[in-house]
Amino acid sequence: MRTAALLGVLALAALVSQAQKRLVLIDQDASGPGGSDQMAMMSLLESPQVRVLGITIVTGDAWRDEEVLHTLRMLELTGHADVPVARGAVFPLVRTRKETYLSETLDGRQTYLGAWREAPAVTAADATQGTAERPRPHGPYEIPPMPEGQPTIKAIDEDAAHFLVRQVHAHPHEVTIYAAGPLTNIALAISIDPEFASLTKGIALMGGSLNPQTDDPEFATNPRHEFNLWFDPEAAHIVLRADWPRIDVTTADVSLKAPFSKEMLDAIAKSNTKAARYITAWSQDRYYMWDEFAACSWIDPSLVTKENKIYLDVDLSRGPNYGGTLTWNENLKPDSGVRLVHAQMDLDLPQFQKMFVDLMTGSRE
Repeated sequence: MRTAALLGVLALAALVSQAQKRLVLIDQDASGPGGSDQMAMMSLLESPQVRVLGITIVTGDAWRDEEVLHTLRMLELTGHADVPVARGAVFPLVRTRKETYLSETLDGRQTYLGAWREAPAVTAADATQGTAERPRPHGPYEIPPMPEGQPTIKAIDEDAAHFLVRQVHAHPHEVTIYAAGPLTNIALAISIDPEFASLTKGIALMGGSLNPQTDDPEFATNPRHEFNLWFDPEAAHIVLRADWPRIDVTTADVSLKAPFSKEMLDAIAKSNTKAARYITAWSQDRYYMWDEFAACSWIDPSLVTKENKIYLDVDLSRGPNYGGTLTWNENLKPDSGVRLVHAQMDLDLPQFQKMFVDLMTGSRE
């Protein structure tokens, strides 16, 4: 009798704990293996405070279908194979790869094209040294070799936009949308269901660039350009004007201040958790933690030490600034439905780096 009672108490405690977790839907362009996209999703998956209802995939840093496979394999390797993954948009709403290449001849070249990257030139030295075979861009439905191995689990049959709508209606006013890639899937969900945004708790997105202080060539000469908003400007325009209860934006300004350091990788490598083993094997590239900060700052808002409350939108004019970030203050904003956002500008870097390491090593309660 005592044993049965104890088991009942434990089961009830587990249900209460699960009910108290914050609910999130992840929408991600999920290149891999490893890297910022996968590590950002892992931040939410590994947090004991968070319940991930599902992951929707969109083309961005890579093509959708290969991103789906990298994500499924990451979920297997890190012990989250029960999390549903839905395929989303393969292409932006309006912008095309061909049009983008043509515009570069008039407006100048882009430093980063994501899935649309061009083939690197093969030099005479490459040919002489036997390194002429370099990775080449490929079509949207071709899958390059997967170094981490093929997943055994599969994506669900439901498409991303309908999955997002269904989950939000199942948990009205309880779910945050975490969006760290181009916003095509979210725009499609809004188009399907005009109440979609208002039924959430809000959206936390990585995107936009205001005035980053950096010599990184992607931003130093073009400070209002940021890939996620640029890749699908029309989708970003739809999303930023939707009726969200709250919009939190991790800007390039703050992401550029958040490096993935050797010290972090070394600390993670000492752990034997599944997440740590995955990162040690597949996240050797130490670059900016674009999306990880968006995820971690949603979990712990105290990581953000400075924010600007501004009105934010995207330039839809067809010219050199197409897809660039537009901002206004209260006095200068247009009367066209622009929304106020909380734009993150600075962070507590030591606290953030410790939090991420703790999440990956199982040290965070």
